[in-house]
Amino acid sequence: MWVHIVNLDNPIVLPVNQFDHFYRGGDRIGALRHGPGGPRRPEEWIGSATARFGQAPAGLTVLPDGRTLAEEISEDPEAWLGADHVSRFGTSTELLVKLLDLGQRLPVHLHPNRSFSRTHLGLAHGKTEAWYVLDAPPGAQVGVGFANDMSLDQVRDWVMDRDSASLLSALRTREVRPGDAMLVPSGLPHTVQDGVFVLELQEPTDLSILLEWEGFAVDGFKDGHLDLGFETALQAVDTTGVADSDLDRLVIPREEIEGQGLISALPTAADPYFRLHRVTPGDDGVGVDAGFSIVIVTDGRGILSASGTGHEIARGDALLVPHSVGDWSLTGDLVAMVCRPPDPRAPEAPR
Repeated sequence: MWVHIVNLDNPIVLPVNQFDHFYRGGDRIGALRHGPGGPRRPEEWIGSATARFGQAPAGLTVLPDGRTLAEEISEDPEAWLGADHVSRFGTSTELLVKLLDLGQRLPVHLHPNRSFSRTHLGLAHGKTEAWYVLDAPPGAQVGVGFANDMSLDQVRDWVMDRDSASLLSALRTREVRPGDAMLVPSGLPHTVQDGVFVLELQEPTDLSILLEWEGFAVDGFKDGHLDLGFETALQAVDTTGVADSDLDRLVIPREEIEGQGLISALPTAADPYFRLHRVTPGDDGVGVDAGFSIVIVTDGRGILSASGTGHEIARGDALLVPHSVGDWSLTGDLVAMVCRPPDPRAPEAPR
């Protein structure tokens, strides 16, 4: 009979889970998470039950007992996720959390929606994602969606001609600052400027379609289309023009997020996919309801109290909190980001 080696009555401190990628970065992850840093480890996958596309088991979080989080959840999903979650979503965590530290601009790319993923990849999830900006140079820009309606033929020509300049100039841009947050719906082409450092929440897949790759250590013609070929993969592109007012609805400025308490950091359109709260406890502390959670301490130090025990935490710590821990709380002079799956009572995500 299988017996828990990981103690599910307490939060679990996670080691760093960085790995090599085709773009540069990672030193700020190293500084925050105490190693290893760059130069080509720009991503850390935190509390991940998702493997890299075509490269399993890379990407999976390994717990202190040497087993992956995915294996542990499959053995006792209700302890990890809760009965209501399992009844609604099964054994999927419904969530992938990353740190992205960009040492060069992200290439223009997009992620498919759920309908495309089901039809062409046999998967239940697409890849809607969200960014919480941890650091950014003054005036930093992201590009999200085409500024005007585009034809798929035009996009295809730019991709086949490797015309990065035209793709970049066609995007709707927005300045982002540390503390801002943004939802990025699946299908929208996007890029992020060199020097931006974000906490990213997304659906639990690793599905990216490259629209350009000049200057990056990847061959998009070979690896940029999810093994579907571009004729099929480009059908995932949302070619509808995005207005500034559309981006306004996707962005939560830092002025609305900063403050004491448990404050939602994402627009309500994110609720069917995932939840992100910024926590500043103040003198009275902040309680969090039971449920699978990934906690990242971005500043200060304090106490995470769970199951009658206080656990000292500090800047750079990342912790898994299983559902079986029950309700828990944070106290102290700290800032923490609490990443969670959708509430099982949330509306169903668009297909």
